[in-house]
Amino acid sequence: MPTPTPWGVIMRTGLAPAIWGTTYAVTSELLPPGRPMFAGMLRALPAGLILLTLAPVKRPNLAWWKIGVLAALNIGVFFTLLFVGAYRLPGGVASTVTSFQPLYVAVLSSVVLRTAISRRTVLAGMAGIAGVALLVLRADAVLDPWGLAAAVGSSCCTGAGLVMAKRWAASVPPMTLAGWQLLLGGAMLVPATLMVEGLPTSIDAKGVGGLVYLATVGGALAYLLWFSGIQRLVPTQVSFLTLLTPVVATLLGWAALGQTLTPLQSVGAVLALAAAVFTQLPSGSVAERNAVERCAVECSAAERSALPTVPIAADAPAARAGDAPD
Repeated sequence: MPTPTPWGVIMRTGLAPAIWGTTYAVTSELLPPGRPMFAGMLRALPAGLILLTLAPVKRPNLAWWKIGVLAALNIGVFFTLLFVGAYRLPGGVASTVTSFQPLYVAVLSSVVLRTAISRRTVLAGMAGIAGVALLVLRADAVLDPWGLAAAVGSSCCTGAGLVMAKRWAASVPPMTLAGWQLLLGGAMLVPATLMVEGLPTSIDAKGVGGLVYLATVGGALAYLLWFSGIQRLVPTQVSFLTLLTPVVATLLGWAALGQTLTPLQSVGAVLALAAAVFTQLPSGSVAERNAVERCAVECSAAERSALPTVPIAADAPAARAGDAPD
């Protein structure tokens, strides 16, 4: 099989947040109302089982406690805080808060992976926040402190999960990595779901279809693409692709659910898309690219895990291979 081009990897990775943009429509139209944690649990657990069944390598070559931390950050704790924020905040406020994630990931990557924060990243991050705010934020939105804290926490969790997956799990097969995180993260959601929501008394055929879609496409496929991309791209590149989620959700609501789309929302969608695409464009000098390519060949596998893929986009490594994490 031919090696995917950088843009091929970017488009495949971007498909994951685009798929997640369909979650709102599927949840609101097909699933039992008022059961977001139940939906999250049944999105994660079956998806993890599917991926681990299909994975050629079942056991991850990574310490189990690290797999557990990643599962909590990316699935278990993230889903819990996400649903708390969704319950207590208008959707526009929650989406606007999470649009800060690319800048947070850029700062965290500079500390953990020693990548530099470029001016382009900052400008694109601000444009992305403005775009999402125009797209989904309403003037009459009410801010709930606990909901706001939960939304910030969920964004920080998945941002940290992205960066730590880049640092720790560069050599773990993506299907194995995604499968174990979904399985363990889904298991973490079981007690919270039973205590907060309980199980629905019945689910109709439409609800079953929605759950199957969330587990297979929204869970297994999307997270496989997501973690494959994390291993091959710079963390800030990946995080900016999350701006596709509110754009797809809004456009799907307009096209399929009859929701309105104002000119101001259209401007916001263009801004968010521009920020997501702008940060994927190659940057840096030829010398920088050659240095990364040469170091990628000469360094050990552990050292390569901290290096961005070529072409350099959004960030350039600020440290040499000797500073790479364990």
